[in-house]
Amino acid sequence: FSLNDMPLSMLIGLLILMLVLSAFFSGSETSLMTLNRYRLRHLVKLKHSGAIKAQQLLQRPDRVLGLILLCNNFVNNFASSIATVIAIKLYADEESSVAIAAAILTLVMLIFSEVTPKTLATIKPELLALPSAWVYTVLLKIFYPIVWLINSLAHLLLRAIGMDASKVNHTELNKDELKSIITEAESVMPIRYQKMLLGILDLESATVEDIMTPRNEIVGIDLEAPIDEIVHHIKHSPHTRLPVYKQNIDRVIGFLHLRKVLIELNQENFDKQTIISLLSKPNFVPESTPVHTQMLRFKSEKIRIGLVVDEYGDVQGLVTLDDLLQEIVGELITEEANHVKLQSDGSYLVDASLTVRELNRLTQFSLPTEGPKTINGLILDFMEMIPDVGTSIRLHGYALEIVKRDESSVKIVKFLAHQKM
Repeated sequence: FSLNDMPLSMLIGLLILMLVLSAFFSGSETSLMTLNRYRLRHLVKLKHSGAIKAQQLLQRPDRVLGLILLCNNFVNNFASSIATVIAIKLYADEESSVAIAAAILTLVMLIFSEVTPKTLATIKPELLALPSAWVYTVLLKIFYPIVWLINSLAHLLLRAIGMDASKVNHTELNKDELKSIITEAESVMPIRYQKMLLGILDLESATVEDIMTPRNEIVGIDLEAPIDEIVHHIKHSPHTRLPVYKQNIDRVIGFLHLRKVLIELNQENFDKQTIISLLSKPNFVPESTPVHTQMLRFKSEKIRIGLVVDEYGDVQGLVTLDDLLQEIVGELITEEANHVKLQSDGSYLVDASLTVRELNRLTQFSLPTEGPKTINGLILDFMEMIPDVGTSIRLHGYALEIVKRDESSVKIVKFLAHQKM
């Protein structure tokens, strides 16, 4: 029983069926390939049967693609044959009728069997992907030998050009991709939580050198100073723990907890020896120690403060548990956001003592963090001099202007644009 022997009405009905099947195969292919893998995993955890089938199919996407393309090509070729027979039945001139039928069929298939279903599948992938997974599970069992042969030949061709399809994992994310997902998740979480998650991701690459209070900013007690000066320092200190040293910070002898010393401060026999008796043992941290490692050490040893030293044992800075936590929660603990002020023209006024890492986190800049740790250090390293006020430079793709400086450093800079140029 050939197509030529079929009545015209049956041929038209069969053609419409082929167009519908073609739309199904085209739309389901797009929906399965654009299906959100993490949304799919969530549905699988909820025991959604269609999601379970879809996940099983997508474990080998080459097989489901081979099946869909096999079915879709068969349907499209069959539709072309039917359209040719209909054209011959309707028109006497065979050559022109076949050409017209091919042109009309191409237009109809493009609109109704390609563009429309694929657009719908892109907008609502779950609408077609999950029900179609049941259909393809059955079809894959029926046509498995043909699909296996097609895929085997395709894999041979890919290997010939140096590609191994079996080693491709579409569900793995690297750190930068995960950061992009978190950054774009504004609709599902507040910005402060986004910054906390980004801080956690950066813990692996950050060292205590990146977040420490530099040596020249360490506030401590010099035991060589007069006792009255030491008492005044203790009473007016904004910190709860202070390093105690003799002459310079490299000769530190311990840390003083002000809560302990304030009790003794008004005693008649209060002297430097009293301070020494209240000191706790100093903790030293190599500057290359990863932040997450030091956080675990602080937790296990129940300490909250340490001095950062270089390879020669010289003190380079000071790090506290609050500094480590700040890497995660940022301005929720400190007021680092006040060091970066957004102006009405879209520029930023930035305190040059701010670390590069903190500026990147607050503004989503991508300044390099491998070299100098502060904005001032980055500028001096780039310029090899202390630039004058009003100097404009392009620093690693970012245009900025020097707003304030002193004899030894840059104090305030203005980043002229948020976007990298």
